[in-house]
Amino acid sequence: MSGIVPALVLSVVLGAINIILRPILLILTLPITIVTLGLFVLLINGFLVVLATYIVPGFSVDSYWWAFIFAIVLAIISSVLQIFEKE
Repeated sequence: MSGIVPALVLSVVLGAINIILRPILLILTLPITIVTLGLFVLLINGFLVVLATYIVPGFSVDSYWWAFIFAIVLAIISSVLQIFEKE
């Protein structure tokens, strides 16, 4: 499978993971997140992207670092979209 279908499935799976699993991980790792001034959240997001690669057929990430970069880009896009949403 390639093309738009895996991208759409990935967006649904990442949305579900972010709704269900991300809050639990953020609460469990709150002390280390505070110590690292929130940078540990990027590592959690990279882990969630790697988790999504195991769930979605047709989507793969070569290494954790590419998932980490994907998580950074996703965070930047999300924050830009939130800025436009407030206006």
